Amino acid sequence: MEQVLAKVAQNMEKQLDSEIERLDALDNGDLEAIRQQRIAEMKQRAKQKQEWLANGHGEYTEIDNEKEFFTVCNKSENVVCHFYRNDTTRCRIVDMHLKILAKKHVETRFVKLDVERAPFLTGRLKIRVIPTIGLVKTNKTKDFIVGFTDLGNRDDFSTDMLEWRIAKADVIEYSGDLLIPPAEAKKQRALQIQSKKTIKGRADSDSDLDFSD
Repeated sequence: MEQVLAKVAQNMEKQLDSEIERLDALDNGDLEAIRQQRIAEMKQRAKQKQEWLANGHGEYTEIDNEKEFFTVCNKSENVVCHFYRNDTTRCRIVDMHLKILAKKHVETRFVKLDVERAPFLTGRLKIRVIPTIGLVKTNKTKDFIVGFTDLGNRDDFSTDMLEWRIAKADVIEYSGDLLIPPAEAKKQRALQIQSKKTIKGRADSDSDLDFSD
């Protein structure tokens, strides 16, 4: 295991060295072109963000009926919809996490809909378990998070865990590893850091050895 982590660390260092060499090789003209491109991208992103906010992004809001659900999906490319019932405790847990994620992911619209107000829609989507979170992209339902089974089957799952599960449907921007849950990824990063420290410690010890007579 230690050898594997050491190999990963070495590969990461090689990639970093290659990127540094690439940047060093750029002339002033190349750097200016990159800077202008970056500025243009930032302006476009800022404009896009204002449009998202104008469409209700950045907040976790309740919609009143099925018609409003379709309106929301027509206006926003990415939608996370919590189908809930007032008397269900687990729905309040979902509310807590989605309020946090709505502020973090302004690129996505986060809403909730009482299933009692949407009998046609819940029947059409075959929603049988409450809570269910519908994940919609470009007007198509890509996935459902049904109950807490995908969240560790526990009520005290983390916001990071729900974020990761939503990201697997490609309806939010996510920079983490989609193949493994965030808690496991965090453990792997900690092991990599420890491996680097161990390798460095050994290198320092070797350099301190004195073979002189």
